[in-house]
Amino acid sequence: MSKALRLRRLSRPGDDRYLFVPLDHSVSDGPVVSRDRWHDLIGSVALGGADAIIVHKGRVRTIDPRLLGACSLVVHLSAGTAHSADADAKVLVGDVEEALRLGADAVSVHVNIGSATEERQLADLGVVAGACDAWNVPLVVMAYPRGPRVDDPRDPALLAHVVNIAVDLGADLVKTTLARPVERMAEVVASCPVPVLVAGGPATGGSVVDHARAAMATGCAGLAAGRRVFTAPSPAALVAELASVIHVDRHADLVRAVAGVAP
Repeated sequence: MSKALRLRRLSRPGDDRYLFVPLDHSVSDGPVVSRDRWHDLIGSVALGGADAIIVHKGRVRTIDPRLLGACSLVVHLSAGTAHSADADAKVLVGDVEEALRLGADAVSVHVNIGSATEERQLADLGVVAGACDAWNVPLVVMAYPRGPRVDDPRDPALLAHVVNIAVDLGADLVKTTLARPVERMAEVVASCPVPVLVAGGPATGGSVVDHARAAMATGCAGLAAGRRVFTAPSPAALVAELASVIHVDRHADLVRAVAGVAP
């Protein structure tokens, strides 16, 4: 299968906009939801209209593929925990071939620019990018300015550098932080030749829907929101609302259906 075809599958309406729901937090921070809620969460995210979920390899084996439907699968290859002496350190814990055997449509790698282990993370990114090219697998790079040398992780010039590092080393899509002030995210997007997605932000922040609207207004190609989704009272309803924002109301009927409102 060509990389172009796999990339197209990552956007359900085919409009080159993306709503991803990362559920990889169980490695870094602890369980996302209880075991008896896991299948319901996956089904809700897919029903709501997410374009893809992002999980680690072991978690893939716990997912009933029937729950995903048209929702794509991205296997995350990086790991690190909040208990580490260096919370910004990331190591590879999987590879592209393994992800393909699990049915992945794409893989993702996390890189923290400015961290004490930046060199190792960049080298790992290069290795994964080479394998992605060999196997025609899209590569999503989660690239952030994080570490002791980073004064302002939302600085537009720094973010522009970070996303372009990801592109130069092989990213097909880049996920990063929303710039501050928000309107200057347009400069980051304009600097980058591949689609830029923004993270959903902290669980204690303001409305994630407003966050998505602000990001899309600057030219971003989408949103990757995990914690904001799986801690929501109704993950399906929130994902449906976000899908409507990301895909410019292409999912309006789905939003109404999930909310129980007649068209």
